[in-house]
Amino acid sequence: MHFVFANRSAIARLTSFVFLLSAAAAFSAEAPKSLPKVPSELEKVRAALEKYQDPVRAIHDGYFSTLSCVAYSRAARGGEVPGYAQSGGMGIHFLNPAAIGPTPDPQRPQILLYEPNGDKLRLVGVEWFIPLSTGVKERPNLFGRPFDGPMDGHEPSMPKELRHYDLHVWLWKENPAGLFSPTNPNVKCHGHGYALLEEPPKLIQK
Repeated sequence: MHFVFANRSAIARLTSFVFLLSAAAAFSAEAPKSLPKVPSELEKVRAALEKYQDPVRAIHDGYFSTLSCVAYSRAARGGEVPGYAQSGGMGIHFLNPAAIGPTPDPQRPQILLYEPNGDKLRLVGVEWFIPLSTGVKERPNLFGRPFDGPMDGHEPSMPKELRHYDLHVWLWKENPAGLFSPTNPNVKCHGHGYALLEEPPKLIQK
């Protein structure tokens, strides 16, 4: 009887394991369907950066949290960056200072964008960030898309004097405003202790 009980117990454990494995496989199979459709070159970028779904891995590789979760309550007006076409969030920026330079690297964005998800962070997008102080001479272009700017730094999360170009790409969360829109109406900062509501940045006349 003991042998039969042990076998039944083992079978039960095996059944539970198979069920959990099947559930995990189903989740993995469904996950890509929820991802935004992007051009093939951006699919490669998304695959290369998927490891940063774990923010601890991002910190290990030199990306550090700028703390605030940034959102915008209105669209851009005259003299502001027209790419800010509607209100929406950006999320929490993780910046890699070592990646900053005058030429954008498609595989190495300077910023990772995370959305608060309870007590966790979810990777939703990336940003290529090029300060004018790098000596950049012309508007950068990546994936056939010109960068937004040049613009003032985003106060209060950065000094106004940190003038720059930037390009946002929402690789993990659908953006009704567009794949390259700076803001994403689907990204929320509610409940985050350092949520900041900013104004669209001013354009710089070069």
